[in-house]
Amino acid sequence: MNEGFKSGFVTIIGRPNVGKSTLMNHLIGQKIAITSNKPQTTRNRIQTVYTDMERGQIIFLDTPGIHQAKNKLGEYMVNVAEKTLSEVDLILYLVEPNTFVGAGEQHIIKQLEKTKTPVILIINKADTVDQEKMFQAIDTYRKLYDFAEIIPTSALRGNNLDDVIDSIFKYLPYGPQFYDEDTITDQPERAICAEIIREKALHALKDEIPHGIAVAIDQMKDRPNGKIIDIDATIVCEKDSHKGIIIGKQGAMLKKIGTNARYEMERLLDANVNLKLWVKVKKDWRDSDFLIKNFGYREED
Repeated sequence: MNEGFKSGFVTIIGRPNVGKSTLMNHLIGQKIAITSNKPQTTRNRIQTVYTDMERGQIIFLDTPGIHQAKNKLGEYMVNVAEKTLSEVDLILYLVEPNTFVGAGEQHIIKQLEKTKTPVILIINKADTVDQEKMFQAIDTYRKLYDFAEIIPTSALRGNNLDDVIDSIFKYLPYGPQFYDEDTITDQPERAICAEIIREKALHALKDEIPHGIAVAIDQMKDRPNGKIIDIDATIVCEKDSHKGIIIGKQGAMLKKIGTNARYEMERLLDANVNLKLWVKVKKDWRDSDFLIKNFGYREED
């Protein structure tokens, strides 16, 4: 093992919809976390791995956005995000290039003040403002908290991401390699497939429905020839009226979600996928401890 090898855990935090999953996917160079322009897309703590055999290994935790919880699922998501702050070696705090710091950002800064973990501020979406506005945003945040570093980036365009990686290695401790060099996530394939279906539903459906859906993979089986994988999955929603919208006229919406999900699953699994989707109603599942756990949201993970 190279003596200068560093390794450690880095959490990416920020308000919902600030670009955390997009940043992580670009840093890893592969899509693991689902992205959408709807807030609260990420519900679980997703672990991904970046390995540079010369410098070291970074284990990223992409956490749910920190927000004001409205139900048990919301509380669970916020607890997961806030708990990670003291468990990691470094925090990446993602914000947009604004000079107005709202209640959401102030809440996060209060959480940061409780921890001794170094924090790098990433001002994302740098491509959307001019240099003057960026300087003003840097100045605003610099006065609010003693950040280890402040880096403007555009996660979507991949700008300045090398600087982010270089800075992360600066703050990581020397340590062992936790994962093989070709490991990019600790998520099982079933979990990633469920998330892909949820992402495609988020993209296709109207704003009011997506927060109320979960996806369960009922079965995932390789056929004997090894070339086709059969996947049966259920999209769970909270209301009968939502079920109709998810299925769509003559099944058109469900077909669209399925087609888009299958295309991405085939790339992930490197095999043909025969995907069957069902839709079920479980009223108020986001307020049921049993159902939240049933859909894979567990605090101890």
